[in-house]
Amino acid sequence: MKKVYINGLGNISCQKTFDSVFLEEVVVETDENVLTAKEPVYKDYILPGASRRMAKGVKNGIVASAIAMKEANVSTLDAIITGTGLGCIEDSEKFLKSIIDNKEEFLTPTSFIQSTHNTVGGQIALGLQCKAYNFTYVNGGISFESALLDAKMQLETEESETILVGGIDESADFTTNFFKIAKVIKSDNEKNSSILDQKTKGHIAGEGATFFILENKKTANTYAEIASISFVNRLDPNQIESQIESFLAENLLAVKDIDAVILGINGDVDFDKYYEAISNNLFKNTAQIYYKHLSGDYHTASSFGVWVGSKILKLQEIPEIIRLNSVVKSNYKNVLIYNQYLGKDHSFLLLKQC
Repeated sequence: MKKVYINGLGNISCQKTFDSVFLEEVVVETDENVLTAKEPVYKDYILPGASRRMAKGVKNGIVASAIAMKEANVSTLDAIITGTGLGCIEDSEKFLKSIIDNKEEFLTPTSFIQSTHNTVGGQIALGLQCKAYNFTYVNGGISFESALLDAKMQLETEESETILVGGIDESADFTTNFFKIAKVIKSDNEKNSSILDQKTKGHIAGEGATFFILENKKTANTYAEIASISFVNRLDPNQIESQIESFLAENLLAVKDIDAVILGINGDVDFDKYYEAISNNLFKNTAQIYYKHLSGDYHTASSFGVWVGSKILKLQEIPEIIRLNSVVKSNYKNVLIYNQYLGKDHSFLLLKQC
């Protein structure tokens, strides 16, 4: 089977990641528990008339995909595959609010049409006039990983040669408030001093759109090889070590072969114990990285983690702002990314240096 390579990246996030090399202009927010995306100049990518009718998640997805395609120097795609947890939730809220405000009468369908989860993939395809395979995965905390696995299988079997894959989620006021009430997101009186010091329920929320051009051939722009992807719906904290060891063994690797591990620590006292279980034991001698203090957490936040891993393998450096420990390697060859969402949807992703 063919190998799968990341040949282009585009990232719109809560940091200025769309026109910098690797986290040079980082702002760690300490006053907000809901982080918002740093917006690019949309008119450089989308006609202003069309942009006004689009939700921010759609616009961010279009821009991130355009950046990834430009970097990989591709203009045509064999497939567009996206993953999202809540889809275009902002337009969903607008439509539901109009139902209430108008007593279910005289409703305009625009917000309803644009609220579907596959809106981003559809808008990208319309802009490119791409009539190829177009699929959106809505699989909770492994929505992005599901899209990535689909693309990986198609490229390995040579069904496709160039695929655009992305993870997109946006925040919206009503949904955010519901999450705060349910203690999924930290309440307003709990400030984000440091997610490593948090001892309360709930995470720091975020939003973003991260896209990748995947191909089954290596180019001058190649960042990394996607060697393996695995996910499990439910695991206990005491099962994580054995699960990781089995995953690595399937790829003919051991813990000592992993040069850096990227963990989805988000400040939730109930679920960070999954990461602590391996941080203090299995990977205590491995370079450890965290990133959700920069991106916030959302269903497809792991796509930001893959972006971080890809940058590390290509640039061979780890910015101090994302270091979890002081372990340094002279060369980073194998990077493991582990993420879970609310104690479920555990994902393991192995990236290799090219």
